Amino acid sequence: MTISDFDVLVAFGAHVKYAPEICDEMAASAQARGTGIARRSPEYVAGKMREGKAVIAFHKEGRWAGFSYIETWGHGHYVANSGLIINPEFRKAGLARAIKTKTFELSLEKYPGAKLFGLTTGLAVMKINSELGYRPVTYSELTDDEAFWKGCESCVNYAILQSKERKNCLCTAMLFDPEADGKK
Repeated sequence: MTISDFDVLVAFGAHVKYAPEICDEMAASAQARGTGIARRSPEYVAGKMREGKAVIAFHKEGRWAGFSYIETWGHGHYVANSGLIINPEFRKAGLARAIKTKTFELSLEKYPGAKLFGLTTGLAVMKINSELGYRPVTYSELTDDEAFWKGCESCVNYAILQSKERKNCLCTAMLFDPEADGKK
């Protein structure tokens, strides 16, 4: 299986039927890895699809293969690329990189000049983010929007984040600043 076996596109309303399966896989994958994840409801994910703020991938045979979405914080000054999940059947085909790249491009298109960021515990995601121009940063360089940090409450590592006064946790914070990186 190669990346040419997939279509990676901006999600829209017709894709909302996949939201429950996507959310179930996000939770199952986090549990299997023993890592944290901010849980999202199928309604939330469906909303991202309807708003054109999500990327979805399908195998050439029509099966759902992967997903990611974007969220804005701090009045659009910060954009998080979140919720990356690959259907286990389609892992190891380069799909995560393709979805992350499409999500990155969508973020830059919808929110020109915004700082893009993500939190991850996964080495593969850190590598992809680095290739896209993200750099590891301290949490103080991320949004101070309380609504963002409230989303961490459903993560298994939330107590660690709180005990460290939101200065660090088990996730690595990564930031792409188009102004600092000369890609305005």
